[in-house]
Amino acid sequence: MNKLNKRYLTIIIPILSVLLGFLVGAIIMLISGKDPINAYLWLFKGAFKGMLSGNLARLGDMILASTPLILTGLSVAFAFRTGLFNIGVTGQMLFGGFVAVLIGATVDLPRLILVPLAVLAAMLMGAVWGIIPGLLKAKYRIHEVVVTIMMNYTALWLVQYFSKLIIPGHFDTESQPIKESASLRTEWMTDVFDGSSVNMGIFLALIAVLVVWFILEKTAFGFELKAVGFNPEASKYAGMKVNRNIILSMMIAGGLAGLAGAAYYIGYTDHIPLGRLPSYGPDGIAVALLGLNAPVGVLFSSLLFGLMSVGKGLMSIRAKVPEELVQIIIGIIIYFAAANLLIRNWIVKLINRRKVKVNSND
Repeated sequence: MNKLNKRYLTIIIPILSVLLGFLVGAIIMLISGKDPINAYLWLFKGAFKGMLSGNLARLGDMILASTPLILTGLSVAFAFRTGLFNIGVTGQMLFGGFVAVLIGATVDLPRLILVPLAVLAAMLMGAVWGIIPGLLKAKYRIHEVVVTIMMNYTALWLVQYFSKLIIPGHFDTESQPIKESASLRTEWMTDVFDGSSVNMGIFLALIAVLVVWFILEKTAFGFELKAVGFNPEASKYAGMKVNRNIILSMMIAGGLAGLAGAAYYIGYTDHIPLGRLPSYGPDGIAVALLGLNAPVGVLFSSLLFGLMSVGKGLMSIRAKVPEELVQIIIGIIIYFAAANLLIRNWIVKLINRRKVKVNSND
């Protein structure tokens, strides 16, 4: 184990988690009388159908589904890496998206100014929504899980109230749509991906991956944040500002979630659906777990989830397998990803047994 590079383990464990998830899914299909090989073939065909003939619409849809997951996964992963559990991604995303839609629907500015303004406002509002649990955690040691769960529903009803008051839509179930000049969609991306709604949000997500990786791995600030999360008392003894770092961690996590709101609401829906919390918050937790809270891991796990999201429809139609089975497979994958310490121990035991066997043969 001493010679085994930890970097390899961080690659092996997510791959094993995915393989075990698909294996258990195959067993479930066999028990229910379905052909797992045929089902999985159609799952991947559903995601990549048309690519060989030059139609990139499905690929675009996969990227579209992955974009908010990358950002919500980064939000959860950043909080995890700094010792916090950000259950409030949903509310932060919704509130950030609301502000982006509000600006996009009411402000008249050129596109080059309006789009960045809406995106930055979404990030800022997500960060502001993250200050409250961070402050309560830092000052009064109130657990962030309790606060963020309550704030999700606070965001839900506040957004519904202000949407109906300020930017009412044509129906009671949605807000006013944004102006075309505020959308993250671009004509050239729609053309490249054959009509898909994929948009510039993917570039924002990729930039966020690089920025989060750089902060956590290459800066003294990131080291402080991780140190405070790992051992607050030791960090305080070392002269670090523990309370400040807790608040900043939640603000950054909230800002990433707010950016996810911008990518989703002004990049895809173009309005706020009322009375509904976005599902990308809980999904972001799953993405972060599978990615082992590493920015690059979050990127790849998001793409996997996007692939399954796009492909499950064709799998259901052609292989006669219920779409819900994909959710079961995802749940099993996350279970194995969360049990990464158990998998790590299995790998170490196998390596040690092999070493003993080799030494005994010698």
